[in-house]
Amino acid sequence: MRAHWNLSFKTPRNSPMTGATMNMITRLLFCAALTLGCSPAFAASNYIAYVGTYTGGSSGSKGIYGLQVDKNGHFKSLGLEAEIDSPSFVATDPSHRFLYALSERGRPTGYLSSYAIDPATGGLHFINRVPANGAPGHLAVDQTGRWLLAVIYNSGSVASFALKPDGSIGEMVDSDQHAGSSVNPKRQKGPHPHEVVMSPDNRFLFVPDLGLDKLFSYRLDTNTGKLTPNDPPFIATLPGFGPRHMLFGKSGKFAYLLGEMGSKVIALSYDAAQGKMTPIQTIATIPADFKGENNSAELALDASGRFLYASNRGNDSVSLFSIDPRTGLLKLLHVEPSGGKTPRSIAIDPSGRHLLAADQDSDRIVVFNRDQQSGRLTPNGEVLDLPSPVCIVFVPLDDAR
Repeated sequence: MRAHWNLSFKTPRNSPMTGATMNMITRLLFCAALTLGCSPAFAASNYIAYVGTYTGGSSGSKGIYGLQVDKNGHFKSLGLEAEIDSPSFVATDPSHRFLYALSERGRPTGYLSSYAIDPATGGLHFINRVPANGAPGHLAVDQTGRWLLAVIYNSGSVASFALKPDGSIGEMVDSDQHAGSSVNPKRQKGPHPHEVVMSPDNRFLFVPDLGLDKLFSYRLDTNTGKLTPNDPPFIATLPGFGPRHMLFGKSGKFAYLLGEMGSKVIALSYDAAQGKMTPIQTIATIPADFKGENNSAELALDASGRFLYASNRGNDSVSLFSIDPRTGLLKLLHVEPSGGKTPRSIAIDPSGRHLLAADQDSDRIVVFNRDQQSGRLTPNGEVLDLPSPVCIVFVPLDDAR
């Protein structure tokens, strides 16, 4: 039987304890309950979306924000959930008990932070943070919940960090340094790994490197956290492709690699036994007649595995592809305006009925209705004002706020 907790409480009137003291007690009690091995009880209809942002700019963003998703699929802003420097990516552990965030623009270095998630309200309780030894670009938790994987974009490395039972981040246990350059003198003078993606069986870690035009592959030892370069250790893309993000198709037999600079997607055939990727198709994300500069940003896959979406910054759009389940090949069906400037993250809500586009430079998130038969997107009129949004992650909750 799963435990149900609600540890949110206010300081009693005339209490001698300060708010900070009460917050500390709340966090300690909450983490203690998690350490006992309890799992939160999630109702399938209730979710919160955590939104990572860029801070320090004219937008006035302060960190991680929340969106409430009600039973009817309507969205409302919950305001600031955690104050933190430029949390451009966030991720949860497999059980959704903890949220992990990177700070891309920390000083003198970026850092990684952990939070306990209140399963009833979605409130975030700060646990700890550790230095990232550079500017982290992406992070993910493996399926055992024991290892936090991160890439350091500016210095060109990938690293594993131990995760403790209370959700706190421990020491860095292993890392690998990329080296080299590629054809673009402004953006590819050195390595810039941009994402960490675990294989469906949790044996392999894939790292797209924008600076080197390569997709790296590692074996992850889930007992020690050690990263071992696979054989072969990488596949090369076309020069100037700029690998940014990747995801696996529903069957696990195919994967899709997004090129930021090339504004293209590479479809890959995947050998799960060897952790080997083989390119089978390259297809553009934007119309052939678009003449401006574009940088593709994010991929999203619908639950049926029939449709793939890609966001385009510059063209300011969301591309819709159909996926042939037998061959894994893509077909571009439609390119829909994102409703704002610089759509960074896109995310399909858990119902599958909506897609959210985080228009970073318009300081808003635009909500689209999504036809689940055709995949087509239609703006539904919902626009959420939110400063400099760059990442959206949905998490199930026990109770709606």
